[in-house]
Amino acid sequence: MEPDLTLDEVAEQNRSAPDAEDEDAFVVEEIGDSSDDRQAEPTVMLEPKKGMMFSSEDDAVRFYKAYARKKGFGVIRRTTRHGEDKMLTYFTLACNRQGKAQYSAKNSFKPNPSTRMQCPAKSNFSRRGENFCITTVTLEHNHPISPSKARFLRCHKKVDLHSKRRLELNDQAGACMNKNFGSPVMEAGNLEFGEKEYTNYLQEKRSLKLGAGDAHALYQYFLHMQSKDPAFFHVMDVAEDGRLRNVFWADARSRAAYESYWDVITFDTTYLTNKYTIPLATFVGVNHHGESVLLGCGLLSNEDTETFVWLFKSWLCCMSCKPPNAIITDQCKPMQNAIEEVFPQARHRWCTCHIMKKIPEKLNGYEKIKSTLSNVVYDSLTKHGFDKTWVEMINKYDLQDNEWLAELYDNKNRWVPAYVKDTFWAGMSSTKRSESVNAFFDGYVNARTTLKQFVEQYENALRDKVEKENKADSKSFQQQIPCITHYDFERQFQAAYTTAKFKEFQDQLRGKIYCYPTHLNREGSIFTFGVREDSKIFCEGEDGKGKEKRVILEFIVLFNQGECDVQCMCRLFEFRGILCSHIISVLALMEITDVPSRYILQRWRKDIKRKHTFIRCSYDDMIDTQVVQRYDNLCKRSRELAENGAESDALHDLVMDGLNELQSKIDAYRAR
Repeated sequence: MEPDLTLDEVAEQNRSAPDAEDEDAFVVEEIGDSSDDRQAEPTVMLEPKKGMMFSSEDDAVRFYKAYARKKGFGVIRRTTRHGEDKMLTYFTLACNRQGKAQYSAKNSFKPNPSTRMQCPAKSNFSRRGENFCITTVTLEHNHPISPSKARFLRCHKKVDLHSKRRLELNDQAGACMNKNFGSPVMEAGNLEFGEKEYTNYLQEKRSLKLGAGDAHALYQYFLHMQSKDPAFFHVMDVAEDGRLRNVFWADARSRAAYESYWDVITFDTTYLTNKYTIPLATFVGVNHHGESVLLGCGLLSNEDTETFVWLFKSWLCCMSCKPPNAIITDQCKPMQNAIEEVFPQARHRWCTCHIMKKIPEKLNGYEKIKSTLSNVVYDSLTKHGFDKTWVEMINKYDLQDNEWLAELYDNKNRWVPAYVKDTFWAGMSSTKRSESVNAFFDGYVNARTTLKQFVEQYENALRDKVEKENKADSKSFQQQIPCITHYDFERQFQAAYTTAKFKEFQDQLRGKIYCYPTHLNREGSIFTFGVREDSKIFCEGEDGKGKEKRVILEFIVLFNQGECDVQCMCRLFEFRGILCSHIISVLALMEITDVPSRYILQRWRKDIKRKHTFIRCSYDDMIDTQVVQRYDNLCKRSRELAENGAESDALHDLVMDGLNELQSKIDAYRAR
């Protein structure tokens, strides 16, 4: 039987015989009083072991929670027992994923996620006199654990009251001065100065950070950012008379994110009302959760072709001269000209939503044809179907002489869904993602916001975006949406995709209920299926009001049995990267258990390490995990090698040979 060890004895053993290679050893920071600015001395502790003694229940809980926080899992109390005197005699602390999953959703087709998966990890504590002793320990988990995501778990969330009282943080969070000063946080600080002194203090801090003039402050701010982040990129376009015309910048995280999400971007300009009246231009992509991710930002003085060419070339240079496959913009001729010059190979699409919003201004009596036009644009399954219904609409409402509609029809391959759905757009059907980023600045800036204030508030907005992505990563890592069918291919997507994208797949899986596949023809290994879908569309009734109408839509699905290759005329997979309900119905009919890996896109996977998640930036609250520390150390060493290798051709070749040899060793190590 192992000897009983007190917490102090365990710590003393570690101090006397430290092992730098022991991954079980870790540091727990003691939480002091919120009014004390001093940091407590760290205590070195081990993982839970049978026989460890604790002077109280609180000490035992603190120890186990600290261990769980370091390892990367949550803690719940599973069992408690009390004696006749109502004193606690026994309790169990376990992984928060212990227990059998229970789904309480009212709709069984849309079950709620559950974190529980019968994880065996736990520690049992029994009273020994005035102390508590660990009687049994199980350390193994049946699921992945991640220290970097532990801070999102409920049991590890904590609020640092000391930092809340700092005036700079309140100001940087975007709170206006009167609300900031009157907040409960400020009242709790027992401040010894009034609102005037508070205002002067913040103004002094802002001046120290940015200086006086806006243009000069912007330049100094970029230099400061580059000193903190060597990969920070910025370009300033200054006129001959010294006026600042255009600015572009992108931080290291945006540049790294583009390496993962480079295939499709949206570009949008939204005027930001300030004393310079400079429009805001954003390059936006979509991440593995289907959320917007900023890939660069610019401030422009004009919206002509020359300005857009300058901006696009600056952005392309920032992104290592790797152009996107596809780009979505508003309907703008100068923008179109610039894209044709800078991104000649990219598929350029206009924002359909933006065009539809313009129609009431361009057409008199728009309300009469609103539902008809919507059906023509959104419900046409084929190019031929769109052309036919468009002509019928033009003739019905006598719009043959409308030049604007004629121009739209001539450019139908730039905006009509039936003409653009053969290209992958990552589900971005409009520039709503760019608009959402601009709308995100609401509450951070206003009509009187200066340029230097905008840059600071811009960072605060991005901080929230990064935190949103981190939370989504944690949710996909910690939770699992249950399958709604017994199909093996559903479990494939469940294991691979993020929560948001797996939900999209399940939406199509539910749609299979309304699909009726029929075998039409076979030529060798290629089967042709007709799939009839029972659907509803919104149309105009006899009374002129819109109403839902039930329709039967027909689709053709081709299935190559030899290569397990499948294609549907709706092109949902090509357009959004999600298998459609028509394909799913055919796969089920053909008794396909596993879909080929080409239908499980890397883009939506949750088990891929993406470079931008390792990047430390000024607005990211990333904690110092071992992965981040190793990444930072390697980046620093790599920069030193690059500087030495750039001195001469001989040194360059020497460094490259060494790197190639190192890469070969890494590949061999991973292959073991």
